[in-house]
Amino acid sequence: MSDDLLLALETKLDKLILQCNRLQQENAELKARENEWQRERVRLIEKNELARSRVEAMITHLRNLDAE
Repeated sequence: MSDDLLLALETKLDKLILQCNRLQQENAELKARENEWQRERVRLIEKNELARSRVEAMITHLRNLDAE
């Protein structure tokens, strides 16, 4: 194999390694962001359930006051 061909192959391999490293970093960042969104979703669902429970309690309380 000629030196030029080896150099070209080495250059392509270096580029592929760099791209692979960038993609691995991007993948890690995306996974971290996804985990963040999942935690936020759980927090919002819990907050929504708490608000719903409070509203239902207020409605029940108002109905009881109305019945008196």
